[in-house]
Amino acid sequence: MKNTTLALAFAASIALACTLAPSPATAFSAGTTTKPAPGSVANSHKRIVHLHRRVATRNRRQRIIAHRRQVARSLAYYGGPGWMGDPGAGDDIAGEDLAIRQSALSALGTLNGSVVVVDPNTGRILSIVNQKLALTGAFTPCSTFKTVVATAGLEEGIISPETRLRAEPRFLSYFGTTRINVAQALAESSNEFFAKVGQMLGFPRVTEWAKRFGLGERAGLDIPGESPGVFPAAPPRVGGVGLLTSFGEDIEMTPLQLASIVSAIANGGTLYYLQYPRTPAEIADFQPRVRRELTKAAPYLPDVKQGMAASVLYGTSRLAFQPDEQIFGKTGTCSENGTHLRWFASFSSEQKPDRVVVVLLRGEGSMFGLHAPEIAGKVYREMIANAKADNQARNLVPASTLPGTVAW
Repeated sequence: MKNTTLALAFAASIALACTLAPSPATAFSAGTTTKPAPGSVANSHKRIVHLHRRVATRNRRQRIIAHRRQVARSLAYYGGPGWMGDPGAGDDIAGEDLAIRQSALSALGTLNGSVVVVDPNTGRILSIVNQKLALTGAFTPCSTFKTVVATAGLEEGIISPETRLRAEPRFLSYFGTTRINVAQALAESSNEFFAKVGQMLGFPRVTEWAKRFGLGERAGLDIPGESPGVFPAAPPRVGGVGLLTSFGEDIEMTPLQLASIVSAIANGGTLYYLQYPRTPAEIADFQPRVRRELTKAAPYLPDVKQGMAASVLYGTSRLAFQPDEQIFGKTGTCSENGTHLRWFASFSSEQKPDRVVVVLLRGEGSMFGLHAPEIAGKVYREMIANAKADNQARNLVPASTLPGTVAW
């Protein structure tokens, strides 16, 4: 409002000065170099311009200072950029799967971020590293929102798996053409493709599908301090619905909400309440709770999975690749309030998905690169190794049953 008022005042002063000022021919004779006398109309006009420039400069400085203070407050609350020591410091580990937690801690190292691991078949949270960030922090989802947009576009008949839309010039080197299908667009995260799908869907239908997947509401069931995030009531003022569907602009999403969305994609369309049992009694009495069935989405989720599989095999998620188990993933990279965000949303094993891993990294500069899928890949690798060790232990024959042994 202040900027608009200043702009109108500036325009009015210019108009007034131009109305009062004599024409160049009458103000100065040809070839004269005489400066305007103090107090003259021409000099007053220059003073007005100078004053408004000073005001504009002061306001710009104030905006920069306010922005820096806002970022500083955010970083003080959620953790500093880049490196933060132990991201799990202060977490309450009661009820967590300690082996999975150790895998996540080892993979995350000292990076400022969070790792959430969920069972997609029940909605049980197995581990959250950096609980404050995951539970109370809501951030721009970046390109991870494209999984929701792809599902909406397919179900609404806006696109089919074979539909080809124009994408960025870089796709010519990837696929030999700039017209690509939805699987390729998910694999290499095409902004132009999903901006076009969003424009064809329109904001009301995008909103409807975002709500179906649980955006704007808490993903967990009675989890203290959990943020509901935000889904906007209108498309972004700059860029419109296309910017929302390609970058997640104006959406605020928590890692738990993203884990809930990916769980529904993984299990074929059941959106569970995420539950975080903390005591032995709560674990023993745990029962899955269904929030809603995404019946309309279910037939189209295999096409979304195909794009997520391609992302890990050859696309932006390839650092998550594991030779012993198929991983499905989607990256997200963007900036928010001067801080870079790096997301990775994933699940393992198509026939019987047993783990969802969501990684969020926050920091300045390009230090993170593709670290988010790399971190998730390390988590999967350790979980796979632990599962193999457990199976081998179960298959061992007790020594007391072997011939020639004595049971004590």
